[in-house]
Amino acid sequence: MATPLSPGLVSVAVREARWIWHDRVALLLTVGVPLIAFAVLSLTFSNAVVRDLRVDVVDRDMTQTSMLYVQALNAAPNVSVTRRSTDLTAAMHAVRSGEAIATVYLPRYLERDIADGKRPQIVIFYNKQYLTPGNIASAALASAVQAGTADLPKVPGPAGYSPSALDVEQYVLTNPALNYGQFLLRALLPTVLHIVTAIAAGYAVGSEFGTRSLGEWMEAAGGSALTALVGKLAPYFGIFALMLVVEAVTMHGAYQVPFAGSAVLLAASSCLMIAAYLSLGALFQLLVRNLAFGLSLTAIVCSPAFGFAGVGFPLVGMSGFPLVWGALLPLRWHLQVLFDQAARGVPPVVSLEPFAAVAGLALIFFGLALLRLRLVARTWRPPQEEAGPDEGSARPGIVGAFAEEYRRVLGDRGAFGLFVLAPLLYGVLYPQPYLGQLIRKVPIAVVDSDSTELSRTIIQALDVSEALQVAVRANTLAEAQDALARREVFAIVDIPAGIERDVFAGRRARLPAYVDAAYFLVRSRALEGILDATGEATAQLLSREARRDGSLYRAALVKSSPVEVLNQPLFNPTGGYASYIVPAAFMLILQQTVLMGSATIAGLAFQQGGSSARRRRGAVSAVLGQGLAHLLLALPGAVLFLVVLPRIYGFSATAHVLDLLAMLIPFILSVSFFGQFAGMWFRRRETAVLLFIASSLPLLFLVGVSWPVEAIPPYLQAVRYIFSSTSAIDGLVRINQMGASLNDVFRDWVVLWGLVLLYGMLAVLAAWRLGAAEGTADARAA
Repeated sequence: MATPLSPGLVSVAVREARWIWHDRVALLLTVGVPLIAFAVLSLTFSNAVVRDLRVDVVDRDMTQTSMLYVQALNAAPNVSVTRRSTDLTAAMHAVRSGEAIATVYLPRYLERDIADGKRPQIVIFYNKQYLTPGNIASAALASAVQAGTADLPKVPGPAGYSPSALDVEQYVLTNPALNYGQFLLRALLPTVLHIVTAIAAGYAVGSEFGTRSLGEWMEAAGGSALTALVGKLAPYFGIFALMLVVEAVTMHGAYQVPFAGSAVLLAASSCLMIAAYLSLGALFQLLVRNLAFGLSLTAIVCSPAFGFAGVGFPLVGMSGFPLVWGALLPLRWHLQVLFDQAARGVPPVVSLEPFAAVAGLALIFFGLALLRLRLVARTWRPPQEEAGPDEGSARPGIVGAFAEEYRRVLGDRGAFGLFVLAPLLYGVLYPQPYLGQLIRKVPIAVVDSDSTELSRTIIQALDVSEALQVAVRANTLAEAQDALARREVFAIVDIPAGIERDVFAGRRARLPAYVDAAYFLVRSRALEGILDATGEATAQLLSREARRDGSLYRAALVKSSPVEVLNQPLFNPTGGYASYIVPAAFMLILQQTVLMGSATIAGLAFQQGGSSARRRRGAVSAVLGQGLAHLLLALPGAVLFLVVLPRIYGFSATAHVLDLLAMLIPFILSVSFFGQFAGMWFRRRETAVLLFIASSLPLLFLVGVSWPVEAIPPYLQAVRYIFSSTSAIDGLVRINQMGASLNDVFRDWVVLWGLVLLYGMLAVLAAWRLGAAEGTADARAA
C-alpha cells in the first residue's frame, strides 16, 4: 500500500497524474488526440510539391502549333491534362463539377494569327474559389504557355531601335522552395496543441465540480490555492511540453525543415503559450463552475484563433475588431515568435515584443485563475445530483424518439448551445479576420541607387499600387533588410545604378525584388503588386516610343510576345480570401456542432438513464427519430450559413435553394448518425467536446479546398471520405458559390446518402453490442 503523501505541490501533482492515468478520456485527450492530429496533418502535407492538378484543354485550332502548346501543357510539372473538351460549355461543366481545376482555351485560327502577327489570345480559365490549387494551376499553365511560345518558329523582327523592358528578378526569402506544406504545418501543429491544452485544463478543473471533489483537491494542497492550481496544471504542462518536442522532431527531423533562429527563445515562448492556455482553460471552468458550459466557452475562444493569428490571412489585411481580439490571444504572439525564429531567423531582440506579450498574457490568465480559485474554494458547495428523466413517459416509435430528443436538447444548456447558439456565435466571430477580402497596401522598402527619372517613375508606380505602399526609402540594401527583419516591410525593391541607361541602350535591365515568403499570402500579394507596378512603368516607357514610331513598337511587341496570355479567374474573380475560406469553414462548423451535439445528448442519456437508456436510443426507430430532431435543430444554422450570411458578407450565393436542401439533408443526417454512434460509447455528455473539438483543422485540409486533393497521399484519399464534411463541403460550395447543379455534384450526394446508411447501421449495432456486453456483465455480477 502506497504511503499517503503530505499535503503540498507534489501531492496535488501525483493526485492529478493518477487521475489522468485512470481516466481513459483524459489520457486520450492529452496524448492520443494531439498525436493523431499531428499524424494526420503531417501526412496530409507530406508531398512538398503539388503535382498533377487536373486541367482541361479546349483546342479549337487543331493545328501543329496548337498541338505544340498542348504538349507544353502536358510537360508542366504541376498540372496534368486529363480532359480534352470540344467547347467552353463542356469545359466549364468540368470545372464546376471538380473534374478539372482549370481550362486552357486555344482559339480558332491560332496558327494563322501568329503567322500574321495579330497576337492571338490564349485564355486560362481557373477556379479561384479553390484559391490555393487554382493559383498553383494558373501559374503553372501560364509558364507552360510561355514555354510553348518560346518553341515557336522565330518571327523576323524590325531592325529599328526599341528600349528594353524591366526584368524583375525575384529573390524569395525565408522559404525559397515555396513549400506550402512546410509553411502551413509549422503553424497548424501549435494551433492544434493550443486547443487541446485549454480543453484539457478545463476538463481537469471542471471535473472537480462534478465527478471529483473540490474539497479533496484543496485538502491535497494544504488549503493553498496557489499550490492547488500549480500542482494540478503541472502534469499537463509536462505532457504538452513533450508534445512540443514531438512537433519539433516532426518538423525539423522527419521533414528536414531548417531552423534559422534562437531555439532557446522559441522554447521559452512555447512553454509560456502552454502555461497561458492551461490557465485560460482553468479560468473558464472556475468562472462558470459547469464542465459542459465551460468547455463550450473554451471552444468558442480557441477554435477560431488560427484566423486571428495572422498566418492564413495576414495582420496587414485586418483592422478593428480582429486586431484587438487577436491581440488578446497568446497564439498570435507565439506564432509570431515561431515564424521569426524558426523560419525568418531574425535576431532574438526583434522577437522580444511578441515574447513579452505571450509572457504577459500567461501571467494575467494565471493570476485571474488563481484569484477565482481562492474565491470559489471559500464559497463552494456540492451541487444537487441531476435527476434523470421519467423513462416511463418516453413514447415508442419515430415520433416518440423525435419528441424526446427535441425535449432533451432544449432542456440541456450544453446541447442547446451546440445546436442553436454555436452557429450564431461562430457565424459572427469566425469571418471577422477575413472580411477585408484582399490585402491592400503591403509595406515595402525601396533602395534607389539610380536616382533618375525612370527610377522615380518606378517608385511612383509602386506607391500608387493598390497592393503596395512604399513605407521605407532606404539608402542601402542592408538598411532595407533591417526594416524587413523588424516587420516594418515585407519586400524590398532594389533599383540598381545604371538601370535607366541599360533600358534606353536596349540592354537587359535587372530589377531585383526580395520578397519575404514566411507568410504566403503576403508574399504573393507583394510580388503581384511589384510585377504590376513595374509593368505599368514599362508600359509608360514603351508608349512614349510608340508615339514616335508606332509600327516599330508593334513589330517589336509581336517579336517579343507573339501570343497574349490572359488569366481569367472563375467564381471568385477578385480572389477574396473570405469568399474562399469562409463558405467551406461554415460547413465544417455545422458538422462539428451537430456531431458534438448529437454525441453530447447520447452521453447525457447514459449519464441520466444508464444502460437501459442507451439500448432504447439504439433502436432503429429511435435512431431515425433522433436524427430527424437533429436535422430540424440544425437547419436554422445551415440556412444562416448558406443563405443569410453570404448575402450579408457579400459572398456569391445561389438562388437554387432546393439543390442546397437536397445536399443538406443527407449531410446533417449522416453527421447526426455518426454522433449517435460515437455517443453510444460515451458515459458522460462532455466527452464529445473533449475528443472532437481538435479535429476541425485536420478535416478542413482533407476536404481539398485549402490543400489540393492531388497532393494528399493516396492512403488518405480514401480515408477522408468517411467524414461527411469531405463530400458536403465540396458539393455545397460548388452549388452555392460556383453555380453547380445537383447533377454536377451527384457523386458527393450519393456518398452522403451512403454515409447515412453506414452510420445509421453502426449506431444500431453499437447499441446492440454494448447492450449485450453489459447484460453479460450484469449476469456475471449476479
